[in-house]
Parts: sequence; C-alpha cells; structure tokens
Amino acid sequence: MKTERSSDSFSPSEGSERLLLQRAVPLLLAWFKGHKRDLPWRHGRTFYTTLVAELMLQQTRVEAVKEKYVAFLEKFPTERELALASEDEVLKAWEGLGYYTRARNLKRAAETLFERGTPRTWEGVKALAGVGDYTAGAISSIALGLKEPAVDGNVLRILTRLFADGSAADTVKKKFSDLLREVYPDETADFCEGLMELGATVCVPNGAPLCGECPWNALCRAHGSGEEERYPVRAEKRERRVEHLDVFVLKNGGAYALKKRESGLLKGLWEFPNVPSAPRTAEFWEGHGLSLLALRTAKHVFTHVEWRMTGYFAEAATRGGEFLWTTAAEIEEKYAIPSAFRAFSDWLKGD
Repeated sequence: MKTERSSDSFSPSEGSERLLLQRAVPLLLAWFKGHKRDLPWRHGRTFYTTLVAELMLQQTRVEAVKEKYVAFLEKFPTERELALASEDEVLKAWEGLGYYTRARNLKRAAETLFERGTPRTWEGVKALAGVGDYTAGAISSIALGLKEPAVDGNVLRILTRLFADGSAADTVKKKFSDLLREVYPDETADFCEGLMELGATVCVPNGAPLCGECPWNALCRAHGSGEEERYPVRAEKRERRVEHLDVFVLKNGGAYALKKRESGLLKGLWEFPNVPSAPRTAEFWEGHGLSLLALRTAKHVFTHVEWRMTGYFAEAATRGGEFLWTTAAEIEEKYAIPSAFRAFSDWLKGD
C-alpha cells in the first residue's frame, strides 16, 4: 500500500544531494535511538569485539551471527586468547559461519593487536588482515569515533533510493562515501549503525520497502515519485558454475576419515573425502574396499559456484594412511567441518 506523501517532500530541484543528506542525518539519529535492535555486539563494546562482529557479519545474516558471536567471545574474550590459539581451535569456533578465510584473517588481526596495540586511524584499521574499505569505515566510526563512512550494499541501496540515483549501485560507492564524510555527525557510531539498521529492517532489498516506517519518507526522491522498487539499479549477475562432487563418509570401527583440503574453495579446512563425480568415483570406491551403508544427494551454493553432491556412507576395509581417522566425538570437539558437507554429518551421530 502506498503511504501518503508529506507536503515537505524533497524534489530533485530543491537542492544538492549534500543538502538533502544533511537534512536526513538528524532524522536517522532520532529514529535509530528508538528502533535499534538489541544485538550482542552493541553491549560492552571494545575495538576487539567490534572487529570480531564486523568480520563475522561480512556476507552473513545477523541472525546467523548472534549466537556464534557470543560463543566465540566466551572462548576468545580478548585479542590475546585469539592470537595464542591454534588455527584449528579458531576454525572450530567459527564452524557454521562459512567463508573461513574470515576466521583466519581475524586470528591474524588479533595477533597484530596483541603485538602492536589498537590502531587509531582509518589507515591503521584498514591494514589489519581481512579489513577492506567498508569494514575499516565501520570499525573506525563505531569503535574509534572517527568520521569515516562504511558503504556496503545496504547503504548503497538506501542512498540510491534517497537520491533516486539511476547509476549502477556498484559505480557510486566513492561518490556516496564522499557525501557521507561531509555530513558525518559527532554521533559516529549511531550514524553508521543507523544506516545499516535502516537498510536491514526498513529500506529492504527484496520486495517493497517499508516506506511508511522510514524516517526519510518525506525526503526520499524515489518514494516521492512512487518508484521505490526501481532502485538500486543492479549490474547483471554472473552465471553460477555447477560442479558435481561425490562425498564419502568413511567408517572403520569407531573411526571416521577426514582430510584437509589442499586447494580451491575451503582450502585448509577438514572435510570428508571427496572426488569429482565419475570416473573418479569408481576408482576411489575400488581403491578403498568400500561397503555401502547409505546414500543421499545434496547441494551447496557458494557465491559463484554450486556444488551438486552425492554422498556415500560406507564401511572401509582398512584405515587408509592418506586420511586422518578420528572419532565422531573428536570431530564434534576439534575439527571444523564446512557447512557444505552438513547434509552428511548426521551419519556420524550414531556414535
């Protein structure tokens, strides 16, 4: 349903985008104070906890991060504990969040903090492992009080709608960053998180934005023209590549086989043995003397690749030396199995 438009609506002829954004800032701050969600990283905030939250939230939904964030900080409450932990411990604590390179980067960043202390500039934050322009802006404004913008997909979306900017969203990041830097208020954390909150809960990406609940309702040019859903203009998506994979959950006595992935996606993580689908499957089957116990199919979607998997639960005649053989309890406690293989993990639950 279309909401009534205010007589105070801001048409494209009424001034510059900078002036429009200046008018929008206090409205957003007031809205955020009354509407912000109660999220665990908004309590007891330090530079380190902000770093943990921002790296976890990269390419991951808030709901998926909340419990993991709390559990991760219980295990690694400061940069010291994280810096001194083993990589396997860190990956296990990260299990289920995916994009495991972020976990390795977070550990490297913690090592830098432990050795050199907390950076005080945007450039110092950006130099930490795993921190790009957006994350550096978010951490700088939230944890250090610096007037540094953090322009992600949410911010691009709400500003293209506010300005009714028909440019492709990925071409205006610098323009929007410069505009935001000019109008940044002293309440840097609230402003940064307010932009994120508006994009996540009101000016949503899929379906109709909730314009009736938006503090920028009267200013938004896209809303004023009734074309909210036209923006942002999106670049054409790359077609996702499909790969076929056969996955083997191998059992011998009370032990199961794992191997460390040596290259490509999920490099360095523990996984169930797997091979590209036929003809490698028959060779693997014969080489390990397997007896089939169960069979199922599953798929897992990465950003640009989709795995279509056939899973084989099988008894192995011997414990092949190329694998790590360990118990289900040890896998649960020590070894991070990527979510790509989660569809087959319940075969371990019998033990």
